[in-house]
Amino acid sequence: MSHRQPSFIQRLRQRGMGLSTPAGDVLPVRLGATRLASTGSVPMRAQGFDQPLFWVTATLLLWGLVMVYSASIAMPENPRFANYTPTYFLIRHIMWLLISFVGALLAYQVPLSVWEKMARPLFLISIALLVLVLIPHLGKVVYGARRWIGLGPISFQPSELAKFTVLLYAADYMVRKMDVKERFFRAVLPMGAAVAVMGVLLLAEPDMGAFMVIAVIAMGILFLGGVNARMFFLIAAVLLVAFSLMIASSPWRRERIFAYLDPWSETNALAKGYQLTHALIAIGRGEIFGVGLGGSVEKLNWLPEAHTDFLLAVIGEEFGLVGVVIVIALFLWMVRRMMSIGRQAIALDRVFAGLVAQGVAVWMGFQSFINMGVNLGALPTKGLTLPLMSYGGSAILINLAAIAVVLRIDQENRTLMHGGRV
Repeated sequence: MSHRQPSFIQRLRQRGMGLSTPAGDVLPVRLGATRLASTGSVPMRAQGFDQPLFWVTATLLLWGLVMVYSASIAMPENPRFANYTPTYFLIRHIMWLLISFVGALLAYQVPLSVWEKMARPLFLISIALLVLVLIPHLGKVVYGARRWIGLGPISFQPSELAKFTVLLYAADYMVRKMDVKERFFRAVLPMGAAVAVMGVLLLAEPDMGAFMVIAVIAMGILFLGGVNARMFFLIAAVLLVAFSLMIASSPWRRERIFAYLDPWSETNALAKGYQLTHALIAIGRGEIFGVGLGGSVEKLNWLPEAHTDFLLAVIGEEFGLVGVVIVIALFLWMVRRMMSIGRQAIALDRVFAGLVAQGVAVWMGFQSFINMGVNLGALPTKGLTLPLMSYGGSAILINLAAIAVVLRIDQENRTLMHGGRV
């Protein structure tokens, strides 16, 4: 009785189970990234995550910590902060970094399938918090804006959470609407209405900067999710007209635009153009290599909000053009890496995870671009912090949680490519 030669699949199984195979039997192809354990048929689980992304994030956090201390050390000399110690903002920033690290660890433990299920409830929770912040005695007013909710000794900014929940909601929405993404009223209009509701609440605070970031996040995910290009440009045109009308109808926003166009005029230099002119002076003093860490003059109560919105100006003064270029390069690399992780997830048929990773990249990239543009005088003054580096507790917490989710996506990608399950 003749014996049939074992098939290719049978020989593959024999090799995977550690059984002997005829000499010279070599697999003609490498089966992707799949590896089989040498002692059993159970696929190996991938371990770890994207360590370069982790270390770039850690570098920005630690550099930001040093610069927050440098930018705020002289603030007690200002009568408004006379009761503060030189290390007040440093200690609070360290406290928030520790809280944020714990929050990021918890976020990393959550599978993406759970985030997908929780996308809509979290979106509704963020809307509820944005309503609560507008209620007198619940919302905390700082510089005329009601943006914070007091939680004992700390304050939380719901608009930061809204950026993350809009991202999750938009990614989940696109996955659910994949079959109708070519139809404007069924695919885009409901999402636009949800973002508009959140925008009305943010403008009531007012916080136009956060609304801009949220609108760009939603638009970015719609575009990456495959919405028709004509619909995308229509949405962009509507948003551009809306923001133009907001600026035209607000006297103090118009003043900011005029101050941006001519910050050195006698009218603007000591008014709406004050921050911009001193930011430019700081960066000009830094020249190529800077005046050295701690040597900034503008932080000595000349440049307002030096530890928050204008931290990059202090970096430019103390580390010069070299320092600014390094910060820009770190953010560029981070955004590029997140986009790569997102593309990898989509290639593995994990559309929600891929859109979330790319949405975080759009968020970090756009907000850092706006902050840098303002500090360098390329954009009108806007109250947006530099992600991961500026002082701001709730912003650091949500930013780290979002990056932890991206690291989780990368870890799940690695697990799938190694034949495991998520």
